[in-house]
Amino acid sequence: MKATGIVRRIDDLGRVVIPKEIRRTMRIREGDPLEIYTGPDGEVVFKKYSPVNELENAAEACEVISKLGGAPAVVFDRDHVVAVAGVQKKEYSERRISPALEDLLEARRSFAMTDDGAQLRPIEGIESRALAVTPIISAGDVAGAVAFVANGENTKASEQQVMLAKAAAMFLAKQIEA
Repeated sequence: MKATGIVRRIDDLGRVVIPKEIRRTMRIREGDPLEIYTGPDGEVVFKKYSPVNELENAAEACEVISKLGGAPAVVFDRDHVVAVAGVQKKEYSERRISPALEDLLEARRSFAMTDDGAQLRPIEGIESRALAVTPIISAGDVAGAVAFVANGENTKASEQQVMLAKAAAMFLAKQIEA
């Protein structure tokens, strides 16, 4: 754990303010769920909660749609890559989502690369373009996204890839709600 040098007091209602700098760095937005842990030495640890990260079937869903869609597939939570299929897992694992994908999720919009030239790079530090992206919306909140990424031979999203991304996003949303 890294010390920040910032000290906050608990108010009379038991609340503590997480400084803006830490919220921005950790991408903690208003309304985001946090898990609270205690350590053996008296530490209290706040960790961002990701319902997508808790899913046991995210990796399997990713494998299935990658095979059916004929392109690499990625499942994201609101911040990171959770599961990947069709490409090397090491390269993609735990990478942050790009600001462009974050904006797309905030707007609750889907994306499909078509002939109009619009492009989206969904993962920070990786040049792969998204073919199709669909947000995972569970209980009215955006929990993450399902995407197909280009692997060199794909220049635009197929109708099948768009539909598979939507179906996988709906399936994972239902798993979160269950």
